[in-house]
Order: sequence, then C-alpha cells, then structure tokens
Amino acid sequence: MEIIAEYGSLFLILACLFGFFMAWGIGANDVANAMGTSVGAKALTLKQAIFVAMIFEFLGAYLAGGEVTATIRKGIIDPDVMSAEPQLMIYGMLSALLAAGTWLMIASVNGWPVSTTHSIVGAIVGFAAVGISVDAVHWGKVGTIVASWVVSPVLAGTISFGLFISVKTIILDSEDPFQRAKKYIPIYMWMVGFMISMVTLLKGLKHVDLDLDLGLGSDFANAIPLSFGVGLLVAALGMILMRGIKDIPDDMNRFASVERVFGVLMVFTACAMAFAHGSNDVANAVGPLAAIASTVQSGGEILAKSAVPWWILMVGALGIVLGLATYGWRVILTVGSKITELTPSRGFAAELGASATVVIASGTGLPISTTHTLVGAVLGVGFARGIGALNLRVIGTIFVSWLVTLPAGAGLAILFFFLFKAIFGG
Repeated sequence: MEIIAEYGSLFLILACLFGFFMAWGIGANDVANAMGTSVGAKALTLKQAIFVAMIFEFLGAYLAGGEVTATIRKGIIDPDVMSAEPQLMIYGMLSALLAAGTWLMIASVNGWPVSTTHSIVGAIVGFAAVGISVDAVHWGKVGTIVASWVVSPVLAGTISFGLFISVKTIILDSEDPFQRAKKYIPIYMWMVGFMISMVTLLKGLKHVDLDLDLGLGSDFANAIPLSFGVGLLVAALGMILMRGIKDIPDDMNRFASVERVFGVLMVFTACAMAFAHGSNDVANAVGPLAAIASTVQSGGEILAKSAVPWWILMVGALGIVLGLATYGWRVILTVGSKITELTPSRGFAAELGASATVVIASGTGLPISTTHTLVGAVLGVGFARGIGALNLRVIGTIFVSWLVTLPAGAGLAILFFFLFKAIFGG
C-alpha cells in the first residue's frame, strides 16, 4: 500500500503512456483487418481507407468499447491472489502494456499482421504465471478465450462463405447482374446499418450515459425498431450514391459495372468493420489501463468491478487513430493484396462476415482476434471460389507470425515485470 501511496501518480502517468503506446500498435497493425480488404479490392484508396478508419475506429472504441474491456481487465487473472500486494497488479499490467506495444511496433515496422489480442493476453498470462503464481491465472477463462480464437475464424469464414454464395446466386449468376445488383445491394446495406446500430444501442451508449427507452420492456426490444430505422437510412443513402453508376459494357469483364456497385457497398462494410474492430480491440489497450487506474484511485484495493471512465476509452481511441495514420499502411497492403485476389463483391462478403463476427463477440464480451476473424473471412470467400484462389504460402507465413506472438508477448512481459519490481520494490 505504501508503494502505491508514494508512486500512485507516477503509475497513472506510466499507465496512460503505455496504454497509448499499445493503442498506437493496435492502430498500426490490427487496423489492416478493418481496411485491408477495401484497399485490396480497390473500393477505397489507401488515403480514403485511413480517413474512414480514423472516424469509425474512434467511434467503435469510444461508443462500444467497454464490454470487452471488462474481460481483459479482470477476467484473466484472480485479483484476490494479489490483494495483499496490489502493487504487483500494477507492475504486471504496466508490463503487459509495454510488452504488447513493443511487439506490435516490431511487427508493424516489418509489415507482419499479428494479433493484438494474442499479444496482450499472452503478456498478462506470462507475468501472472511466472511473476506471481500459476494459481493467479483464471485458466478456465483463458481456455474460453483461446477457444474463441478457433471459433471466430470458423464463424467468420462460414458467414462470409454464405454471403458470397448468396451474392453469386442472386446477382452474379443472373442474366442481368447489373440490374440485380442495384435491386438487391440496398438489402445488404440495411444489414450493415442494422448490425452496427444494434451493438451501439445495446452496449455502447451505456458508456456515454445516453439511454433510449421506447417503453418496449427490455433494451433488446427497444433497440430493434431503432436499428431497423438506422438500417433503412443507410440503405437509402446507398441507393442515392448508386444512382450515378451506369452500366457500361466491358468485353473484358462482364461484371465491371456490377463491381462498381459493390464498390459503393464496400464503403459501408469498411465503416462497419472499422467500428466493430475499434469496439473489440480498444479493450486490449484500455483494459490493463483501467485496472491500474482503479487500483491506484482506490488506494490499493483491487476492485472486482468498476466502470471504465470515459477518459480511458478516449486514450485508447486516440492511440488507435494515431497508429493507423502513421504506420497502418504497411500491414494494410500485406492483408489487402497478398492472401487472395479481391474484388469489391468478394471483399464485401469478407468484411461483412468478419464485422458481424466481431460485433457478436464485442456484444458478448469475448476478446476474439480480429486478425484471425478477417483471415478466416477471406479464406471463406476464397474457398467459395476454390482453393486455388488462395496464396497458401502467405497464409502459412501469417500463421507462423501468430504462433510467435504469444511467447513474444509473454517473454517481454516477464522481463518488464521483474524490472518494475526491482525499480519500485515489491
């Protein structure tokens, strides 16, 4: 307790700096999962993608980022084990942020798309198991999270496979694909608007103290008609944007005009994926930061539950945006053009499938890896076209980088944990 009383302000400053650094790494590396498909499909230029992602990553992180934050902050380690020595929780969370941020910086500079969730979960488990006690880790919770890393790419791949088959059946294989596209794409746009509105209303507005009660009983029942309306607005906006697209015959590619219509749709799915990504992955940076802040502010009591202050979500959101603006382009190009050849119709199916999976996970508090989710979604679209459409060598390289991430995060966190313990005492 004396250590926290003496160094509490310094711990808070370090936590904000390391949390911001970790969020910068998320923006620089993981945001490729939100934007890589749009750039690869040439629906957005690199500059447009960064601009769109900056807005919607921020909104997702700030409006809907609190649900997953609780899992990262208090679900992985047992606070009771450290109740007599709360400074160990602070050292550990500082170490986890610095370790994960360092690994993400190394990966981003080299253009490797690694999992930020792997990085922070590995770091937290590493410091807790080695620096404190094996019993400090909630292994059941860790098992659930690890299982989600398998379930999420399978779920995203299945949804994306189904979406692309529906596009192929309803639009691409018809006699007049262009007219079919203009007729049915607003339905897909409605799905995007409905999905994002639901997660914002059910999970996000709790953090900004805005309550919309239509008198229908549960929050879920209140959210459905509002989200239905938001979906209609998104579909109407999409129809207005599609009016200017004409069917220009192209002997080389009979789907050229159709893909231009899907290009408009991909702007919406890119926004959806960025929002979903921000809502899920901001927890990786602000979860440990929230744990440190609540422990310092309570004078050393490790609280089982506490609200995430708005300023902590703001630190994470701003860090993600800055990382994206400075180094995001490297990994965007890796993901967007090297796994499989993407067109707007394929990219749409991958993005909507991935964002739906991330939104479901964000709503249930499960910290999935968006890297796994998006790669699973792209694989699902690739399988719909045949395995020959996939670049298996690049996919293998990505899998290897995922395997390295867990031990890298854990090893760095253990090193930093004992360094902080030596500096401040423990």
